[in-house]
Amino acid sequence: MGTAPISERRVTAAAEGDVVVFLIGMRINRWRAVRHWLPTLAAMPRMLKELSRDGSGLLGHRALGGGPRVFGAAQYWESREKLLAYASDQSGQHRPAWAAFNRRVRSSKGSVGIWHETYVVPAGSYESVYVDMPPAGLGAAWGVEPVGRRGERAAQRLASGAV
Repeated sequence: MGTAPISERRVTAAAEGDVVVFLIGMRINRWRAVRHWLPTLAAMPRMLKELSRDGSGLLGHRALGGGPRVFGAAQYWESREKLLAYASDQSGQHRPAWAAFNRRVRSSKGSVGIWHETYVVPAGSYESVYVDMPPAGLGAAWGVEPVGRRGERAAQRLASGAV
């Protein structure tokens, strides 16, 4: 996002239909237990790199912070089916990383925690606006269009059902 040009107008995400948002993260509970949390931390960039080149259905992602112990990402997917297919793909990065985490967690005594949340947001139940900045989040994933096409106010964009 840092190198994208700044839009000098009000734009909104050009998303169509349902939107799938997947939030995933980890928390380092014991700094000294590096052998437990470092592999977990290192797995996410490998998965995102794989996803960005393989046409799996990931439209975009953004790092999430939460303090010095918490790391995460917001991901935007084409569909819930594509997200679930990646999660269960035996040949991808996710399954081996998940299996390795499960093996390590047994001996880690809570040294690292992980979480995820999946939201399937129906069309007409989301809206966005970006002003004088590069597209972010949903707008970066789906592209942007002038706000006026979907309504000047958030309430109009939500009521239009065409979001």
